[in-house]
Amino acid sequence: MIRLKALSIAAALAVCLSLAACHSPYVQTDIVNHSGGTVRLVEVDYPDASFGTQKVSDGATYHYHFKILGPTPGPVKITFTGADNKVHTATGPTLKPGQQGTLTITLDGNGRVAWFPKLNPPS
Repeated sequence: MIRLKALSIAAALAVCLSLAACHSPYVQTDIVNHSGGTVRLVEVDYPDASFGTQKVSDGATYHYHFKILGPTPGPVKITFTGADNKVHTATGPTLKPGQQGTLTITLDGNGRVAWFPKLNPPS
């Protein structure tokens, strides 16, 4: 009886450890606002999905993570309304299903966008 309990505990532990080692690939994204003012209506489009936020204050960072679900690669795009009340759009790197890592999107005072991907496998 004691041996059966020990085997059951060992099996349960093995299942837990194997599940903990597996994770779904995702992209941790930061939108960093260095524009000199609040940006509004921020939307990021990536293959087959999108996310966004109402505003990102100057000097603030908006964090989000997502999984690339689409069957085909595609570019990531950002659209936002700057402090100048103009709509700005920029296209970034191409994302592929299964990629994971980080993507930092930095907004500057001239409506320019800088992309800093650190993704595996690389695009």
